[in-house]
Amino acid sequence: MAPGGTEPGRAPGDKQEPPHPGSVRPTSRRLLVAIAVLGVAVGVTLVKAIEAGGGVAPSLSWLTLVAWAFLAALLFAAARNTHQRIQVRHERVESSRAVFLLMIGKASAFVGALCTGVYTGFALSFLQAVGSSGPRNRVIMAGAAAVISVLVVTAGLLLERACRIPKDPDETP
Repeated sequence: MAPGGTEPGRAPGDKQEPPHPGSVRPTSRRLLVAIAVLGVAVGVTLVKAIEAGGGVAPSLSWLTLVAWAFLAALLFAAARNTHQRIQVRHERVESSRAVFLLMIGKASAFVGALCTGVYTGFALSFLQAVGSSGPRNRVIMAGAAAVISVLVVTAGLLLERACRIPKDPDETP
């Protein structure tokens, strides 16, 4: 221990445990919120830039919603299966498969957060003209896509959490 009661390389008052070698930190919820806020800015700016240039902003199709919902369902299924194998039945999982699932979970959370923001930005852009049927449909579709994107984020975080190695009850600190 260094003078002053802190370990070398750690700031005073830093209560977070250092990661074990070969471990990955859980995805930060603050980072996901920041990515979503950035996505809102991108979505609003994109619509305004397209319309300022005389174009028509793209609309979302039902196929987009179905694809996002299918991805969320796959991620939820993978998270449940992985949780059952690792946490409940304590089965050993091949390390390359576990890393693959962990990275899929993290990537899904990041991409889902960005798309949540972009779709929310789209919905907000069309909200002012919601009185007519065209913008109303765009707000509904973009809002639904944002909600489904939140499900993708949730499923990705659950998959990431399912990949945690359970602490061995036989080990003593």
